[in-house]
Amino acid sequence: MRGRSENGWYEGLPGKDIGYKRLFVSWSVLLAGSIWIWVATGNYFLLAVPAVLLLAVAVVADLKKVFFLLVACVPLSTEMVLPNGFGTDIPTEPLMIGLMGVALVLFLGRFGQLRAAPFKHPITVLLLVHIFWVYFTTLQSDLVFTSLKFSLAKTWYVAVFYFLALYLLQKASDFRTLFWWVFWPLVATVAFVMVRHAGSGFAFDQVHKVLHPFQRNHVSYAATIAWFMPIIWYLTGTFPRRSWKWILLVLVGCWLLVADYLSYTRAAYVALMLAAGSYFLIRLRLMRVALGIGLLGVIVFAAFLLSSNRYLDYAPNYDTTTSHQDFGNLLEATAKGEDISTMERVYRWVAAIQMSQKSPITGFGPGNFVAFYQSYAVSSFRTYVSRNEEKSGVHSYFLLLLVEQGWPGLFFFLALSVYIFWKGEAIYHSSPTRDRKRLTMGLLMSLVVIYAFLIINDMIETDKVGTIFFLCVAGLVRIDLLNQQPELLEQPNTG
Repeated sequence: MRGRSENGWYEGLPGKDIGYKRLFVSWSVLLAGSIWIWVATGNYFLLAVPAVLLLAVAVVADLKKVFFLLVACVPLSTEMVLPNGFGTDIPTEPLMIGLMGVALVLFLGRFGQLRAAPFKHPITVLLLVHIFWVYFTTLQSDLVFTSLKFSLAKTWYVAVFYFLALYLLQKASDFRTLFWWVFWPLVATVAFVMVRHAGSGFAFDQVHKVLHPFQRNHVSYAATIAWFMPIIWYLTGTFPRRSWKWILLVLVGCWLLVADYLSYTRAAYVALMLAAGSYFLIRLRLMRVALGIGLLGVIVFAAFLLSSNRYLDYAPNYDTTTSHQDFGNLLEATAKGEDISTMERVYRWVAAIQMSQKSPITGFGPGNFVAFYQSYAVSSFRTYVSRNEEKSGVHSYFLLLLVEQGWPGLFFFLALSVYIFWKGEAIYHSSPTRDRKRLTMGLLMSLVVIYAFLIINDMIETDKVGTIFFLCVAGLVRIDLLNQQPELLEQPNTG
């Protein structure tokens, strides 16, 4: 049997006596048999047997490559609705669940060999406090089963994309490799959407129709492109200027910016501008000041609206609040408070505030906003889509936490978020190499993009955004740990 590798279980396939040829023949026979039974019985689920077996062998052979494969599937995943109202993302969520099981076995098996530093890191501690409160509020939930489904999904996101990522991605070069695994699937899916969208002349009212099967809506599509733009920026710095890879990345980056514009998603434009601004804030050590001003501004604005119920003065006109077929009209309507998507958000935000007063400590339970908010809504903010047939959420992750996990839940996540950026700035300035600095900056700017979307969307529990959120946070922790070991300096990538 081959020796154990540093990050995987084994460097090669277990058991030299098995041999690649015998293993391949055995798997081929199993695949042929599964196909034959499928054709004879119509039970296509049997095709999963050889796929699962192949994946199991791959996990034993090289766990890191399987992890890379999972991340590469993020741009390609599609949502599948199952019986009894269940939904999942294929193939990412089954792979997450499987790798969570692998991570559990791995960590328990090597418990005595694991380093304590990643688990003692303040970001890890704050993240665990956040997860603890998710489960605590689950036990207090008005609909425990719904909350438990939410909490379990949260668990495999954190287990795989934070803890397993910390274990597998030991060097900055591991993150470079990971980003390239994401690069080509993302480019392929955006090309697919752009070609379909071009058939309608890139019409604003057709953007939703061309996203299937890779994206649920244009916001998710725009967010996926937007969080990758800082990664493109980072990758360009790993190659000499005017080398063919540098030129490729610059051209693809420009093309992705055009694609993001053609998603007609206002949040994406704002997010990218905030990410560009955060670059200078971090360089000038002003992130703490910006965070303080931002939090103070939110508190003052909320206090103003809630004082004497001033928010009621901004209720929309039901007859003039409509959807729009032209992007220019949409921007104009947004400024006038007549855009249906914007005002529907306000309708739900008002309901969220009302709900938070009903259960301020433990909330209504994770995943339960949709089940309860209609009875707390204010009718004067109602729009044509307030029936919410698609069962979408509050459209603000921070308000979602307040409603479902109470004020403590919101506080714990805010504490984690503030510390991520506060510490991230310190990690950037303490990094001894240019590559680590750029990687830190790229991760922080991607997080800025994600947080910008979280203000008016709730997307951390989606595979298109949540996976990258926890990966970026894990990346910051890994770089911080590397910086504490100055002898671990990598050679720069020369292309």
